[in-house]
Amino acid sequence: MFLAALSFAYFAKALSGSYMKSTITQLERRFDIPSYLIGIIDGSFEIGNLLVIAFVSYFGAKLHRPKIIAIGCLLMSFGTFLIAMPHFIIGRYKIETSIRPSVNSTNNFSPCPASSLDSSRAGDRPSILPSRGCERESSVSMWIYVLLGNILRGIGETPVQPLGISYIDDYAQSENAALYIGCVQTISIIGPVFGYLLGSLCAKIYVDIGYVDMETVTITPADARWVGAWWLGYLIAGAITLMSAVPFWFLPKSLPVPVEKHDSSCTPEQTRALNIPLKQKFGSTHGEIHSFSKCPHAEFVPTLKSLLGNPVFTIYLCVTIIQFNSLIGMVTYKPKYIEQHYGQSASKANFLMGMINIPAVAFGMFSGGVVMKKYKLGIMGAAKFAFGTSLLGYFLSLLFFVLGCENSKVAGITVSYTGVISEGSLFSDCNSGCLCSRREWDPVCGENGITYVSPCLAGCTFSTGSGRNTVFDSCRCVAVANTQPGNLTATLGQCPRRDSCDKVFPYFLALSVLSSFIISLGGTPGFMLLVRFVNSPELKSLALGIHTLATRTLAGIPAPIYFGAIIDTTCLKWGYKMCGGRGACRIYNTSSYRIVYLGLTLGLRTVSFFFCILGFSVLKRHIKMEEKNALTNGNTELELLRKEENSSIHCEQFILALDCNHDRETRL
Repeated sequence: MFLAALSFAYFAKALSGSYMKSTITQLERRFDIPSYLIGIIDGSFEIGNLLVIAFVSYFGAKLHRPKIIAIGCLLMSFGTFLIAMPHFIIGRYKIETSIRPSVNSTNNFSPCPASSLDSSRAGDRPSILPSRGCERESSVSMWIYVLLGNILRGIGETPVQPLGISYIDDYAQSENAALYIGCVQTISIIGPVFGYLLGSLCAKIYVDIGYVDMETVTITPADARWVGAWWLGYLIAGAITLMSAVPFWFLPKSLPVPVEKHDSSCTPEQTRALNIPLKQKFGSTHGEIHSFSKCPHAEFVPTLKSLLGNPVFTIYLCVTIIQFNSLIGMVTYKPKYIEQHYGQSASKANFLMGMINIPAVAFGMFSGGVVMKKYKLGIMGAAKFAFGTSLLGYFLSLLFFVLGCENSKVAGITVSYTGVISEGSLFSDCNSGCLCSRREWDPVCGENGITYVSPCLAGCTFSTGSGRNTVFDSCRCVAVANTQPGNLTATLGQCPRRDSCDKVFPYFLALSVLSSFIISLGGTPGFMLLVRFVNSPELKSLALGIHTLATRTLAGIPAPIYFGAIIDTTCLKWGYKMCGGRGACRIYNTSSYRIVYLGLTLGLRTVSFFFCILGFSVLKRHIKMEEKNALTNGNTELELLRKEENSSIHCEQFILALDCNHDRETRL
């Protein structure tokens, strides 16, 4: 029952964690924040975890572990609900658009808000007056609630793993413990699949579904302003997490300890229980000495110095920290990369992550464990296998640089108004008759295949239709770049990308799955290195704790932040908040995005390989020393055995002599 409850808790926390990753672009657009702030929100989970991990690890084992896990699940659930709360207090989502949502098709209106005799000067005005709705905005940024909710999720998640695994290890039979832990880990891999699928489903649904008439919504899920029902997934994930807390309230504090663990248990309670009858029997401290000799304890600081003084462990720690930085940064912004670079919707990007990438990683980790068991890889064999798969995956990942798409043709941003590729000005002679704002992002697609930032900047003089069916006519800027005679009209939304980009995307997906599988093959052997080259039991536990602490602190927290900050540098057009100030990015330089995103991911892995090479030389020396020590100890033990044999022979002769004397006396 405990195994089933813990597996469900693992599933719930993995689902909500992956759902958070899937909503990155939705949160950016809804709260008008840049990517680096999203990185801070994403890393806040690890911050919450680190705030209480020492307290939980020390005191948790002494208390009622199932109830502590239940409290953790309740906190996770409350944090997840808190993340969704801003949706219900922030008001309706206002799309930045100049389109009238509902007008009679016979009532035409001009996209140009005004005209001026001094048009060139008016067109260069950097900003427009704030909206009247400005005063209704809250003085506290709504994304702060998302940040606090994620910190609370991190605090609640803390007891689930250490207390849950230790409970299984304490009360399960030795031959079953590994199987039970494997089941829990398998369930935790299934969680992200459902998390990304939930993200895909919610991204299709409009954020204010049920509150607005969908006929009045003029944008599609592929638009840079589209915000899905991000809050709905958090309510579902919070409810699932809340249900996972229920079984733990009814589970006992302890279970009957298996027979084979009676003598080897080192918990304080069991040690005290063992000492009492021994002291009563022998009337001395002999029992205490005997029992504590089985459970060696060491001072924390000397033990830590001994561990960090081990060069193999130190280099291993450096390698994993650097590679985790690369992995976490890459995974966090991969759905966004698929959206921005290949023009896919957030829904499709999340669906592909959940159905293709995550299963490939899970299968790779499982296959790595099978290979290690089948070929009985030792420490050096596991190290070579992990390094080889990582290196092969690295070379495959270099092909991502080739599988790129060109920038979208956006007049005044990536191409000039004549269609020449250049970063020109948003204003031109063709739109100088209107007082256009440079801050608007209301893209329309001209008949010439070029996207214009707004109908005003396209030079359109009037429109027909309403809502999604609005068509802009007499667009003077379309005529400038239209080499062939045709209609000078524009329609809502960005122009679709070229067919060449659509043809490249399937190759990107195939390469992504293959590289993810190959890299994850070395995951299990790489982790087993940590378990095997630390021989002392107390050092092994500390090594696992330091490894978890270091990767979370030095990779889980900073990686999303600096990855997001570097991605922000490739933005070509920022959105603006209702009351002024920079908001979320509307369009990126896809070529620069590809270079900085892939370059940073692969650059970090390149640095880690240098540490790997150094680690191999140190590991070889470590193995030789271990073999030498084993040989020396073996010779010493052999000599002691020989002495013991000689002593036992003399003892037996002496005893026989005594027996003979005793028999002679008896006969006499």
